[in-house]
Amino acid sequence: MQLLFMGTPEFSVPTLDRLARGPHTIVEVITRPDAPQGRGRALQPPAVKLAAERLGLPVRQVESLRDETTISHVTSLAPDLIVVVAFRILPAEMLRIPHLGAINLHAALLPKYRGPAPIQRAIMDGEDTTGVTVFFLEPTVDTGGILRQRAVAIGRDETYGELSARLSEIGAEEIAAAVDDIAAGRARPVRQNEAHATSAPKLRKEDARIDWRLPAGRIRDLMRGTTPEPGAHAFWQGAPFPILRVDPASDAPAGAPGTIVIADPKRGVAVATGDGALWLTTVQPPGRRPMEGAAWARGARPQPGDRFE
Repeated sequence: MQLLFMGTPEFSVPTLDRLARGPHTIVEVITRPDAPQGRGRALQPPAVKLAAERLGLPVRQVESLRDETTISHVTSLAPDLIVVVAFRILPAEMLRIPHLGAINLHAALLPKYRGPAPIQRAIMDGEDTTGVTVFFLEPTVDTGGILRQRAVAIGRDETYGELSARLSEIGAEEIAAAVDDIAAGRARPVRQNEAHATSAPKLRKEDARIDWRLPAGRIRDLMRGTTPEPGAHAFWQGAPFPILRVDPASDAPAGAPGTIVIADPKRGVAVATGDGALWLTTVQPPGRRPMEGAAWARGARPQPGDRFE
């Protein structure tokens, strides 16, 4: 079977690797153009481009899937099936090209967490289980018939970055199995139950701002779900103050949410929340490298009673 693969970030790479080792032919890999990254804003190739070159696969970088040149090119490739992992929304005219359709890997148990941020939102909501879904693409986002699903437990301390890496490997196995099922004619898509649908909208920077009025557990979930990006933060002395890790401070005195209740150069800094307190285990003051909360206490000398905005 002739496959056309579409993807961009590191999350897509395990699936590309897995399909490249399989019995089907990848006629081309389509990804985004190189993009500026880092402080120097130098152009960097997407992870999928590097993987395709390593595998010796033809790769094409496109700005748009709607322009006539791209549509004509994909038509000329005559793929039997398009496989999409962490790419962009395919227009209807693109979906009509492969006679077997197009499938996608989604990092949640659809119809829950439809949208671009399913892993982050599941952790931020305090879920203990998520999963992966392979489904047929339709013009409406994340609504097509389900081919395969696998539930996955979320670790108590697992971050977005860690869970994403794990789901990308599990998803690669499920995609490969779904492609084999389609090729063999045994695929039987199951319609999604709209009554169970929820959304996972893209994260904004303000979504990662800590609200100290929340329970300590919810704040920990927020931090796990936004690590490594966009990164949880509070405001200290008028500036964003990234907080990279927190731990329960069960022996801390009570205080108003956001108030520093312990500031010890050896033990560190504890901040009151809506139901207890949290140690600021790792912080990153503006313009500085990440450091332990105790090191920040020694350098910045915050005092009990000081308050995050």
